[in-house]
Amino acid sequence: MNDTARPDTKILADPFPDARRQGRLLAAECRACGHLFLPFGPVCPRCWSIDIGQRQMSGAGEVATFTIYRQSYHPDFPAPYVLALIALAEGPRLISNVIGCAPEQVHIGMAVSVRFVPRGDQVLPLFVPVTSPARNPEIQGDTP
Repeated sequence: MNDTARPDTKILADPFPDARRQGRLLAAECRACGHLFLPFGPVCPRCWSIDIGQRQMSGAGEVATFTIYRQSYHPDFPAPYVLALIALAEGPRLISNVIGCAPEQVHIGMAVSVRFVPRGDQVLPLFVPVTSPARNPEIQGDTP
């Protein structure tokens, strides 16, 4: 019989869908060393601990790098659109879209904040420039 510790399987299930529907952005948090990371995984990428929890993020961040797609690869994402690496204020980074401005206005270091946008049966965490007024991109016609 193997008595090796196993990761908590509850953390392996993607907690994002429920959190996104509630307007919350989560990251994994290592309870051993405090490291915050995305995407969720069974072990901490810094210390390899399996004691993983969750922490709510503020949704504030900045564009670390980006690219502008000028060809559509899926009907839900008409070109042009911005695919960006967002550095969250708390440290983790995630890939998302920047909406709410012309693609040519996006720049490295641009301050952004999260907006949760329904797409089919999913809710996506997309980002808008902090100077953009709070609005629902679906209603305004903005697309990722």
